[in-house]
Amino acid sequence: MSLGVAKQKRSLDRVDKILDSAHDFLEDNMPDDISIAKISNLAQLKRTSTYKFFPHPNNIKEALCARYFEECLISLEKSEINNDQIYDCIKIILSQFHNYFKNNIAAQKIVFHNNFSPTFNNKQLKEIGNVILKKIEAVNSIPQMFNKEGVFLVIVNIVLSIFSLNIKENKELNEIGLNEAIRASYAYYLSCATK
Repeated sequence: MSLGVAKQKRSLDRVDKILDSAHDFLEDNMPDDISIAKISNLAQLKRTSTYKFFPHPNNIKEALCARYFEECLISLEKSEINNDQIYDCIKIILSQFHNYFKNNIAAQKIVFHNNFSPTFNNKQLKEIGNVILKKIEAVNSIPQMFNKEGVFLVIVNIVLSIFSLNIKENKELNEIGLNEAIRASYAYYLSCATK
């Protein structure tokens, strides 16, 4: 992604306009249909303007992934956990994670239902894992384990993999995927907590 070029407000506004247009485009289209020409046209910008910030359609897709993970992170930070059982805490926060993607078709398409294999920003995934960890630690003490942050980063990746498989098998993100993500995450947590 070439956002390093966008420093001035006008440039940042243009980048937002491009990403907003790509988001709108994904409501009715698939990620493979994204092109610089189509998104420039939707954003009512010259192609050269779009190329300046996103030289390739995959750069737009990666920027959208980053935006969606940031929105998901904010959503998770706002979630309220009022249960001190670890399983229930995991269930509550993963339900919030699931709801974010279930209610954002464009995010679902770009993150889970695509052929370009986005390179997820590991920093963002760590932040999501850390939010899950902090939410659980706020209501229950987590036993000592090697690299708690790493454990919860793995849990985030487990959830993303299960959601992706759920969409591929069922053509939608549904309760089956959520329940499997909860079970697998809790099982992984237990395997790390008991060592």
